[in-house]
Amino acid sequence: MFWMPTLGVHSAMQNFSDTLGQVFRSMLANKLRTFLTMFGIAWGVGSLLVLVGLGEGFRSGQHRNLATFGNDVVMMWNGTIPTVANQHTGMRPYQLTLRDEADLRALPQLRAVTAMLNRNDLYTVSAFSNTSGQVMGVEPNYPAIRFIPMEDGRFINANDLAEHRRVVVLGLKSAQLLFPGRPSLGETITINDISFTIIGKVGSISRGNNDSDNQKIYIPLTAMQELFPMKGENIAQDAVSSIQYQPAIKGDTTEAVPAAHRIIARNHGFDASNKDAFEEFDTIQEEHMIGAIFDAMDIFLGGVGIVTLGLGAVGIINIMLVSVTERTREIGVLKAIGATKRSILAQFFWEGLFLTAISGLIGVVLSGAFMWLLGHFFTGKVPGFDPPRLVPWSAALAICSLTLCGIVAGLYPASKAAALDPIEALRRE
Repeated sequence: MFWMPTLGVHSAMQNFSDTLGQVFRSMLANKLRTFLTMFGIAWGVGSLLVLVGLGEGFRSGQHRNLATFGNDVVMMWNGTIPTVANQHTGMRPYQLTLRDEADLRALPQLRAVTAMLNRNDLYTVSAFSNTSGQVMGVEPNYPAIRFIPMEDGRFINANDLAEHRRVVVLGLKSAQLLFPGRPSLGETITINDISFTIIGKVGSISRGNNDSDNQKIYIPLTAMQELFPMKGENIAQDAVSSIQYQPAIKGDTTEAVPAAHRIIARNHGFDASNKDAFEEFDTIQEEHMIGAIFDAMDIFLGGVGIVTLGLGAVGIINIMLVSVTERTREIGVLKAIGATKRSILAQFFWEGLFLTAISGLIGVVLSGAFMWLLGHFFTGKVPGFDPPRLVPWSAALAICSLTLCGIVAGLYPASKAAALDPIEALRRE
């Protein structure tokens, strides 16, 4: 009584093996047609994956570039106030101050605020070389708002600020220029003939070919205001170059920016609704805009890929229709010798499945290899471009869509042919 299930399984496996054999014999008997079908499928899948992958690579590159500015930050600079809104005549300049910073810190709409004072006309000298990179007077919380990856030593702390200490943190390129091939930590440099002790070195924060951030030199803001204050007439003693802040709600400046505008406008005597009076860069808004642009790009590139995929699907359908039509007599012979409708349908089902699935996988592998080559040769050489990557949902969509097309294209005409009377099928040319 144990033989019947075993025989049934053996028979099912044999039938499946026979079906696969017929599928492969049919594919080998029409090599050119099989090749063209597989090429169309692989091309459609590969095109979709590469186009979507390129779009995601550009998105990732732009996001990474923007992240080097800082973490969720809005930057404000000294501005000019138009006498008449929307007209650039009779402009009155104003400078941001530490009072502005203190008032902004009191706002519940902001979670962090920092001020900085920078100058480009200071001369820096070491025992080995000299440079004229930008000198930045900053506060201890500057790295929490801006992207400052410390490579060696430490950044400026609260004691450095409170005691006006003459300490300095070097940017990566400044350290290389001032101490070529030598350690810099603990050494002394002069800035406009005033000695400073090096307490740290920052890692790379360049964006593409722009390495100006790597040439910056950081000192305490209090020492900067004392030794190298802002130049010009009628400049307040506590004037700074920029105030930068983060909104209380991460990624949302809807309330933070208007609140900051009201404070600055009140302190400097102009209407907060006068947008021309503000000089600022909102990285959050910029990121949202970039995201919208690349969403549209993904839709466009995905649309182009789907059209290409559709053309491949049409090719599959046409070829399978021709294949079934040509094999109507063969179907008649199979039915005449006892083949069931189910076995005939199974043969075309597996043929469509193998053609599309194997060709789709070839398309995935080739597109993945092509994107790897793009990444290998262009990573770091094109600003704002990351290597294209294989997006899983697009691969699954491509393979499933084409597999469905292949199966339907084979089963529909095959089901009609299998339903024919064997004698009628044998009469067809």
